[in-house]
Amino acid sequence: MDAWLPLARILTKLPAALDAQLRRDAGMSHFEYFVIAMLSEAPGRVLRMSDLAERTSSSLSRLSHVVTRLEQRGWARREACPDDGRYTNALLTDAGWNKIVASAPGHVETVRHLVIGVLTADELKSLRDIGESILDRVNSELAGGTRE
Repeated sequence: MDAWLPLARILTKLPAALDAQLRRDAGMSHFEYFVIAMLSEAPGRVLRMSDLAERTSSSLSRLSHVVTRLEQRGWARREACPDDGRYTNALLTDAGWNKIVASAPGHVETVRHLVIGVLTADELKSLRDIGESILDRVNSELAGGTRE
C-alpha cells in the first residue's frame, strides 16, 4: 500500500495537471497534444492510424474521435495509405506543426517542474526502469499473455 497509493494518486493527478496546463496555454487536451507530438516525430509527419494508436496507447475508436477534432482545427488530416489502401494514414499539417512547436515549450516546462525537477538522476533512471517494467506487464496482459 505504501508504494501503490502514491502511484494511484499520480495516475489521477498528473494527467489532470498536464491536461489543465495544455488546455489553458494551448487550447488542447493532453491526449490531443500527445497525438500531434507523435505525428511530429514521425518521418514525413505521417503515421498509419493503427501505428499512431499503438504509439499513444489508445484504441482506434478513441484515436479516430481525436483525429476528427484535430482535422476540424486544421492540425491533421487523414488519407488512404498509398502503400496499402486498406489502411488510413494520419498526417500532421503545417498548422499542426506550428501548433506543436508553439505548445511544446510550456508543456516541457510543466513536465520538468512536476516530474523531472523533483527527482535525482538515479531516481529518474529508476522511474524509467520501473515504468518500462510495468508497461511490459500491462502490454502482455492486454495482448492476452498469461500470468506468471
